[in-house]
Amino acid sequence: MGKVDIKKQQKKEALLNAAYDLFTTKGIHKTSISDIVEQAGIAKGTFYLYFSDKYDIRKKLITHKASQIFRKAMTDLKEEQTDNLEDCILFIVNHVIDQLDADKSLLNFISKNLSWGIFKSAMISKPADDEVDFYAFYIGLFEASEKKYQNPEVLVYMIVEFVNATSHSSILYNEPVPIDELKPFMYESIRRMIRSMEV
Repeated sequence: MGKVDIKKQQKKEALLNAAYDLFTTKGIHKTSISDIVEQAGIAKGTFYLYFSDKYDIRKKLITHKASQIFRKAMTDLKEEQTDNLEDCILFIVNHVIDQLDADKSLLNFISKNLSWGIFKSAMISKPADDEVDFYAFYIGLFEASEKKYQNPEVLVYMIVEFVNATSHSSILYNEPVPIDELKPFMYESIRRMIRSMEV
């Protein structure tokens, strides 16, 4: 990567960081593009080289933040050296939950804005250089598995929606129980989902 590319990446990172800070403190509706570029210390015209509007930066920011979370989980999974699909998926889910539990503002931001459409878009679109190719990784898990499953995309949809819906209140409000008490129930349910899709 040359100096020009590094500077471009630094500007994009500065805009993403500023937007994240403002969206999590002020909210997207009270944040303007002027606020973002001012906090990032970048000219307003530069913003439009990377993003079309504040909703575009929010969408890309969700993908960017999710990519950081999954990259860490996937890196740590490689050290586990397991080929069992259920164990791999549960390791990633557990890792993601632990990261969101440690950063509740990130959980609030992602859960408020993450939809299946955005997640699917992140999965099937070509990732930026600094982002994880979710789709290739996910499909690779299924292809490497000794067991075969029907419709892996539906399965990941069910898991994402289930984890998002059940962990949010547990992490933020300890409702109905703290997340560590909820995990065994969640994980058993995920195992059943996976097994129900076996061919």
